[in-house]
Amino acid sequence: MTGGIAHDFNNMLTGIVGSLDLIQRNIAAGRFDRVDRYIIAGNASAQRAAALTSRLLAFGRRQSLDLKPTDINGLVSGMSELLERTLGEQTVLETHFQADLWAASTDTNQLESALLNLCINARDAMPDGGRLIIETDNTYLDEHYTRDHPGLEPGQYVILSVSDTGIGMAPSTIEKVFEPFFTTKPVGQGTGLGLSMIYGFAQQSGGHVRIYSELGFGTTVKLFVPRSHGEKEVVKRREAQFPLGSGEAVMVVEDDPSVRLVVTEVLRELCYNAIEATDATSALPLLQSDERIDLLVTDVGLPGMNGRQLAEIAREVRPELKVLFITGYAQNAAIRSDFLGGGMDMMTKPFAADALALKVHDMIIGVPSA
Repeated sequence: MTGGIAHDFNNMLTGIVGSLDLIQRNIAAGRFDRVDRYIIAGNASAQRAAALTSRLLAFGRRQSLDLKPTDINGLVSGMSELLERTLGEQTVLETHFQADLWAASTDTNQLESALLNLCINARDAMPDGGRLIIETDNTYLDEHYTRDHPGLEPGQYVILSVSDTGIGMAPSTIEKVFEPFFTTKPVGQGTGLGLSMIYGFAQQSGGHVRIYSELGFGTTVKLFVPRSHGEKEVVKRREAQFPLGSGEAVMVVEDDPSVRLVVTEVLRELCYNAIEATDATSALPLLQSDERIDLLVTDVGLPGMNGRQLAEIAREVRPELKVLFITGYAQNAAIRSDFLGGGMDMMTKPFAADALALKVHDMIIGVPSA
């Protein structure tokens, strides 16, 4: 597993480091015509690296999940155009929705990623085209079923099922499909983390995944998502944008100098007053002073006192202080609803500048988290 990670990361780092070197050389020589090309290449490698770390955290059940009541029928319908483009003209997409489908307790972004991965796998299993069927249903898993699956509780679940009419898999392959870096694709055409990511996500969110397949007759993967008794939330999509601030003061507490530089530069470009601190010890005197601070942006995994502890102490003096946590990996923040208090939110690294801009803007003006 370590060798597979190192191989993939070295490829991605070569794309990033090489692109940055070429950008630097060309700018120094006054040649700007190819710089955009190198920026695009470096960014593509960085996005691949971000996707890989996300899948590793999902497999290890260590990603930060934002579990909310979700309308899975609506989620799938909202993805239909993307799925049709991804599948291509040779694959016919069919959907069969349970009319009275229960609300599901899930992280919508992670579920969308899981569904997209399943559909891509199904497409690749039908090289000559075929049918891909997405279905939803309600079910109850009793103790007789769950006792064979440690960690799975008896109860009500929403099923999201993806079936294809492809080549299918042998029993020996099915036994390995959820293992990290296992893939049936040629070298260089997949990390082997797609299904392991889905397996880890399902487990961490209290759900379950089953796979059924037969050579020559296709494959079905079923995700069992715990039922939520809360009101379903509509999946909202907002266009990328850079809303400007009005001089509000944002304190950034981050021990990594590169991350701190990026975050503060983005905030200053957006007309915020960015105040920097490297750790909780240097941040506390300002937080306990009378200086204006409209929002605290802090890493969770700070050296010494962590970001959550910092926020608690800061709120003793500033009880209405809004707090945005940023994290690359925080085991105690795996389920956001258990970690966050009122007026708090969280973003997972890496994040795009426009996503940071939107989150900071919404928190300062008091827009509820989507």
